[in-house]
Amino acid sequence: MIAKLARLLKHFIILFVVCLITSGCVNYDVGVQFDSPNGGAIVQKIQLDDRLLTSGTSQTWLANIEQRTRKLQGKIRKVSSNEIIATIPFSNGQDLEKKFNEFFSTELAAKVRGKKSLELPKIDSKFVVQQGNFIVLERTRLIYDIDLRSLGIAADSPISPNSLLDLQFSVEAPWGAQSLNRTKNGVVIPARRNGKQLIWTLQPGVQNHIETAFWMPNPLGIGALVIAAIVAAGIFFKKQQPVTVS
Repeated sequence: MIAKLARLLKHFIILFVVCLITSGCVNYDVGVQFDSPNGGAIVQKIQLDDRLLTSGTSQTWLANIEQRTRKLQGKIRKVSSNEIIATIPFSNGQDLEKKFNEFFSTELAAKVRGKKSLELPKIDSKFVVQQGNFIVLERTRLIYDIDLRSLGIAADSPISPNSLLDLQFSVEAPWGAQSLNRTKNGVVIPARRNGKQLIWTLQPGVQNHIETAFWMPNPLGIGALVIAAIVAAGIFFKKQQPVTVS
C-alpha cells in the first residue's frame, strides 16, 4: 500500500513539473524562419495557462527566457498577459546554428539565472545546419536532435505524456521544406504541412530526431550570372560590328 502511494506521489510530482514547463498548461512552439540564405529568425511562442500566471516558478522561467533572448540580440513581444513571442535574428546558417545551440544550452541558462534558482529537468539538444552552394541555388539541411526522456511519465502511470505535453518545432522557407525523416527505431516521425511551413510535434519521454532540407535562390550567384551575361552580350555585339577601313 505504501509503495503504491509512493508511486502515485511520484507521478503527481512529475506531472506538476511537466505542467509548469511544457504541458497542456503551457504551449511552447519553436520555429526557424528563413527569409533568404542570408537571413531569418528563431521564433518562440510561449503561452501560459491562466492558472500559472501567479506561479513563482513559471515567472522565473519566463524571465530566464527573456534574458537569454536579449543576450543573443533578440526581442521579446508580449502579446497578452499570458503569451509572449521571443524572436532571435540570424544572418546565415552558421549564425543560426550557433545561436540556436547557445540559447538551449545549460551554460547560458546558468549565466542568466540570477539570484532565483531554476531547477528544471535536463533536456539535451543539438542543432546542425548544413548548406551547399549550387551557383544560383542554395540547399540547406537542418538536423535537430532533442532528448525529452526527462519529461516522460512512468510506464505504469495512467496518464499519457502525449496528452500532457504540447511541444512543436517548425521550419519555414520561401519555397517550402521537405521532411527527410524516414523510420527511426521502427517508428515513423511524421510532419504536417501548413503552407510553406513544416511542423513536427515533439514526443516526450523519448529521443526526437528531425531532418529537413529545402532550396532557396542564391542572390549572389544570380547576380554573378547576370553580370557575366551582360559582359558576354557586350563582347558578342562588339564582334558583330563591321570593321571600317579608312
